Amino acid sequence: MAHLTVDLGGRPGHDCRGFCRYCYFKKVKVEEDPEPFGCRYCLPFSVGCDYCTGFVRERYDGFKDLRDVADDVLGNLQLIDDDIERITISGGGDPSCYPDFADLIELLGAMEVPLHIGYTSGKGFDDPAIADLLVENGLTEVSFTIFAANPELRRKWMGDPTPEASLAVLGKLCEKIDVYAAAVILPGVNDGKELETTCAWLEERGAKGLILMRFANRTDQGLILGNAPIIEGQRLQTVREFQEMVNDLNSRYSLKISGTPMGDPTNGSPFAILDEPELMEKLPRVRKKASLISGGIAARYVQDVLDTCGNKSWVHSVKKEIACLITLDDLRELDCSQLEKVVIIPGRAFVHERQAEEVLSADGVQRTVIRGPGMLTADAETSMGMTRGQVLQMEMDGFADLIRLINQYGQ
Repeated sequence: MAHLTVDLGGRPGHDCRGFCRYCYFKKVKVEEDPEPFGCRYCLPFSVGCDYCTGFVRERYDGFKDLRDVADDVLGNLQLIDDDIERITISGGGDPSCYPDFADLIELLGAMEVPLHIGYTSGKGFDDPAIADLLVENGLTEVSFTIFAANPELRRKWMGDPTPEASLAVLGKLCEKIDVYAAAVILPGVNDGKELETTCAWLEERGAKGLILMRFANRTDQGLILGNAPIIEGQRLQTVREFQEMVNDLNSRYSLKISGTPMGDPTNGSPFAILDEPELMEKLPRVRKKASLISGGIAARYVQDVLDTCGNKSWVHSVKKEIACLITLDDLRELDCSQLEKVVIIPGRAFVHERQAEEVLSADGVQRTVIRGPGMLTADAETSMGMTRGQVLQMEMDGFADLIRLINQYGQ
């Protein structure tokens, strides 16, 4: 069965009724020719591609015309041999703000395939009746940013001109389809009693889950586009504080509550495999040495897994908390003298292997850089719709691939 993605285009801040006050794209500079980061999609001898130059900055044009969207759908259908299992609507803008949204939904609904909206803030929903249209045309799942069940907080912090209508749509959808709500948590704004009210509101209406996102305001927390800080003086949560909040809320409400970057209490992720010694025994044994680079959050967990598998290597942590947001600047901070001659970097890091080899060989020792697996575990956005078994299988696959790389290229 195949999935079909319908890209509406659109620009953050322009095609979503304005930036939310906490949006991490708000301070991204619009440059004609931005410096590419380098990434897994670049050619071996060329730094830069569409993904690490434009896509990461969401450098889209405005929304596509409905006719162009329809032509894209038709063209993609002709390339797919299998039956379509699901259609996902996405884009750089907010689908709820798409000018021809109702016509688009009716057009896609005529295909009689389950629809999924990958993300919406609901800021474009001014009439609660749109919920009925969505359900009637086959919408089965939506990821919906709620921020808070308090309409005034949505109005102030999201710039939602009609928050009551947006919440009414969300409430109706919760009753009919699978709704995964999301909220960036700003301490002192939508946490505490406000967050408990939001959880209760979603629980009463039948939402499947709520993903809480820790607000990032610094480069080491993941703001790699020269856009830090987003909100001057905003109080932040430590990873531990955030994780404890997620665990507490998940224990008190019936809907599944998880957090990113930490964690998913229901599935035990990230790195649920550490609580499964029988599965750890099934992983390949580490036979060779290599240095591994990881983010500040994951490094200790990755080390623990490899040590259990007979590891003789060390996982080196950079200041950047999230491994897939590591850039060349993070590698420059490492002490090269502590590294083996083979270095494995995170699969999704924004680094080109050739540049990484130059930086990590600065002490005169020539080192080889290998790109690791794309994912070793599931973050909350990935695991929200997964079972514990599926999470564990993802981790088994990821670590098996990593250990094979160590054994293949290590010394």
